[in-house]
Amino acid sequence: MAIKVGIVEDDAAIREGVSMLVNSTPGFECRHVYASCEDAFLRLSEQPPDVLLMDIHLGGISGIEGVRQIKAKFPAMEVLMLTVFEENDKIFQSLCAGASGYLLKKIPPEELIEAIREATQGGAPMTASIARKVLSVFQTIVPAPLPEVQLTVREKQILEHLIAGSSYKMIARDLFISIDTVSSHVKNIYKKLQVHSKSEAVAKAIRHKLV
Repeated sequence: MAIKVGIVEDDAAIREGVSMLVNSTPGFECRHVYASCEDAFLRLSEQPPDVLLMDIHLGGISGIEGVRQIKAKFPAMEVLMLTVFEENDKIFQSLCAGASGYLLKKIPPEELIEAIREATQGGAPMTASIARKVLSVFQTIVPAPLPEVQLTVREKQILEHLIAGSSYKMIARDLFISIDTVSSHVKNIYKKLQVHSKSEAVAKAIRHKLV
């Protein structure tokens, strides 16, 4: 079954280019193309996509607020930011809103396709420069007060991999465990952190320096 992809982008040339790229790639299809969050809200209920690519700077509702509203209605949908912004506040606002990953528009086409695929496999894809920035901030952030969270050594290892943007498949390979075992650990992490998505877990781990 093809991976269904959607785009929210106000630049017509970018919308067309990404749509053509997705539709020309075997195993992918793009039928959800929107110029604004408002348009997406009206039409997404019609067979929602597996992965939604979201711009940040849009006329009307911003992409960050759009992610928050879309995830509230479609919690299983993976939303990847696709933007020109590299500022820390935009990155963390997006992650806290529920975005599964953060990509820059200059990403090569083949890497964009791989990021979409990775998102469907439980990964949190980020452009390399963004991942480095997240990890850099993670190293210097002052932890915020948080009731003690008892994570096991393995759970901390998996959380570190999620912060680095690794997919479940990559985590399983690196830690020599099955993908089902990774998924089970991730569910336990969500329960302990009281979150419901990878991006929320990553954001909370960074804010409170849990690993």
